[in-house]
Amino acid sequence: MERQRSFSFKPTRLLVFSFTIFSSILFLSTFTTWLTNYTPSIHQQIHLYFNTSTSSSSVGDGESDSVALPPLTVHSLTKNLTVNVVKVPTLIDNRLARTQKSLSGSKSEPVRHHVGASNVNFTSMEEYGTSPERVPSKEEKKVVAGDLVGKTQVPILKKIEQKKRVEGCDLTKGYWVFDESYPLYSKVSCPFIDEGFDCEGNGRLNRSYTKWRWQPKGCDLPRFNATKMLELIRGKRLVFVGDSINRNQWESMLCMLLGAIKDPTRVYESRGRKITKEKGNYSFRFLDYQCTVEYYVSHFLVHESKARIGQKRRSTLRIDAIDHGSSRWRGADIVVFNTAHWWSHSKTQAGIYYYQERGLVHPQLNVSTAFRKALKTWASWVDKHINHRKTHVFFRSSAPSHFRGGDWNSGGHCTEATLPLNKTLSTTYPEKNIIAEEVMLVGGDKRVGIFLH
Repeated sequence: MERQRSFSFKPTRLLVFSFTIFSSILFLSTFTTWLTNYTPSIHQQIHLYFNTSTSSSSVGDGESDSVALPPLTVHSLTKNLTVNVVKVPTLIDNRLARTQKSLSGSKSEPVRHHVGASNVNFTSMEEYGTSPERVPSKEEKKVVAGDLVGKTQVPILKKIEQKKRVEGCDLTKGYWVFDESYPLYSKVSCPFIDEGFDCEGNGRLNRSYTKWRWQPKGCDLPRFNATKMLELIRGKRLVFVGDSINRNQWESMLCMLLGAIKDPTRVYESRGRKITKEKGNYSFRFLDYQCTVEYYVSHFLVHESKARIGQKRRSTLRIDAIDHGSSRWRGADIVVFNTAHWWSHSKTQAGIYYYQERGLVHPQLNVSTAFRKALKTWASWVDKHINHRKTHVFFRSSAPSHFRGGDWNSGGHCTEATLPLNKTLSTTYPEKNIIAEEVMLVGGDKRVGIFLH
């Protein structure tokens, strides 16, 4: 019969067993501590604080207010990053204005701007939603904006580093882009659209033509800011003089500015006149800003007259005399002139017993010659009667005609013009624009105004 072994520990075995237990506990403690310090949590955040800074603007006198944006929270799965100060000029990437409500609204609203980086993997709040706010740790606070500039090369900071290229930018070179945020106003929001220029009210059903925005190549065109524009013209007169092209621009300006007015009754026509197609002289006052936005019709900028030719009195154009309504243009702080399309009508084109200088009615005069003489009359008046220390003078170029199958009054239509052209149909520079630019240069390098393409 076999003898049972007694249950006992030898000193050597007890020592080995105790050492093994102690080593295991030490390893687990060390590993747990390391894991806690270096493993990122799932809902870490990046806080971008945009401060208020002053940057130059190309609008008006070159001074601009800065954009003050609340903290932008972006979720990350790979790295902690807190940027306390990032300066964003007002006119850099003006599309930020479209998401201003998202940035300042409720936390449930998604942020539509994706911020990319080379070494840090950023994702938008659209993918992960918002997480509870937390106070940045000491480790996070050590990461400053300089680290973001030097290492991550975030595109938004790259834009900040670039010099704003609005000034000196060729706005005439670019392309049309479809923008769902347009139009800036509608028939419902603006009562100043008269019946003659109300496309929707006159039966045009599609509204896609109102959503095209001009995008210059190589630079950004600042989005129109009605409040800022009103501040720029506070206490001033903004005057448009010309044909229906300038009238359209004037009406559009009124509608866009009205969007910044809380009480529309504080905007009114100075003489109580309602906008109609027949009348052509208007002055709208913005009470809160003590400024006026005015329009004065003048198809040719020179005087439309009558003269006796034989036994009949016929309409003539006094290309040597300024329009009789010119007294209203004086004293304006900003005045925008135009004339072009009325020089394409049958009488002006033919030039037979139509153009008059003093007592002489020319039996026939070339329209280009008459146009040059008329603009010289206008330029001479501007040089003599406009105080250039007070008044900014602009002359806008001729707009291309888009009638097909005839002129505007001879069966022409524009039903085929449904999309903007992103290519140039003609390489020939319009003769009227050449003449206007040449005439505006008087006395060497002296210009009577700025020519706007």
